Amino acid sequence: MASKERNVALCIIFSIITCGIYGLYWFATITDDLKAISGDDQTAPGVKAVIFTIITCGLYGIYWIYKRGENMDTITGKTNTGVIYLILYVLGLSIIPLILMQLEINKHA
Repeated sequence: MASKERNVALCIIFSIITCGIYGLYWFATITDDLKAISGDDQTAPGVKAVIFTIITCGLYGIYWIYKRGENMDTITGKTNTGVIYLILYVLGLSIIPLILMQLEINKHA
């Protein structure tokens, strides 16, 4: 499955307009796109990741954000991206890692 380039500004606007529903879709697509780009076979598919996050009241989201940062390390060759994403997530800035991930996905689309 090839990743699709998405307009980050529109993703943010649609997430706001739909009261977060589009954000869940965006979350799922980022999961699937990063899985495809990084070759990660261990990650749950996007829909399952969203469901796990909802039923664990966001706890799976903490794990997810860290693991997607590790995927980004694999793709970009950088280190500690997962820790940076985790800190942003805990500080309530969870949209920032999504934006950074989407920008990197767009480079590989």
